[in-house]
Amino acid sequence: MICIIGPTGTGKSELSLNLAERLAAAGPPAEIINADAMQLYRGMDIGTAKLPRADRRGIPHHLLDVLDVTTESTVAQYQADARAAVEDIVDRGATPILVGGSGLYVASVLYDFQFPASDKAIRARLESELETEGAGVLYRRLAALDPAIASRIGSQNTRRLVRALEVAEITGSPVAGMLPEEPVYWRPTRIVGLRAPREELVARLDERVRGMWRDGLLDEVRELVPQGLERGVTASRAIGYAQALQQLAGTATEAAAIEQTQQLTRRYARRQMSWFRRYADIVWLDYDDPALVNAAEASVTG
Repeated sequence: MICIIGPTGTGKSELSLNLAERLAAAGPPAEIINADAMQLYRGMDIGTAKLPRADRRGIPHHLLDVLDVTTESTVAQYQADARAAVEDIVDRGATPILVGGSGLYVASVLYDFQFPASDKAIRARLESELETEGAGVLYRRLAALDPAIASRIGSQNTRRLVRALEVAEITGSPVAGMLPEEPVYWRPTRIVGLRAPREELVARLDERVRGMWRDGLLDEVRELVPQGLERGVTASRAIGYAQALQQLAGTATEAAAIEQTQQLTRRYARRQMSWFRRYADIVWLDYDDPALVNAAEASVTG
């Protein structure tokens, strides 16, 4: 399996297409598996920079447009679906290329890790406590159980706080819901990471957000509202979509919505780099290298 990762805005989709074509020219075909959590959703195209079908060059893509906006995306379900896609591609003699920047989603496929079961009643109770008592109470409770896990999650990541406490109630330990510090690969994998100088990436991301509004993100969100976007636990929080919803509701001006989306996108890119830097076997390549596809091919076939 090949994996292409990196922060948003570094050209992962373009490289995946070029590399798939290069591999097919030299041997078995390649197929692409999406590892961007928000590209799973039907209709969320502009704000996620989803590659239009017409631009996919006839290369099969998997796990795009598979969820309604009202469906909550879970890493456990994604892991099962993505691994099934990988195995199907391999069984047909092709090469799977996992592409995306959602760190935990990528890791769930790459590494030998099983998610513990869920309990809707426990989850609902914890979410109710989060609503009434605040994240600080849940964070202190988790810290009392396992200070190291609490530190890894942080006090502001409310979804992971709830999940860790849910897992602790089910299994007796929040560790069961965390990736191991030294993970083992699920199957042989070559990882390519794309990077860009901070100043260049910031400029690219800011312009990318402005382009989303020019390309019709607000109209896209208008069409998704009757489909239940505002009720979607995951989809409604997507960067850009949450801000567009605020603009449509009249609680934010367009300028403010764009500015907040830019800030959150820059912050997300920093978190992505922090996450992917932990991967020991990654080969980092410059996003604007004129010989990028050659370097990527050499790193995955050498």
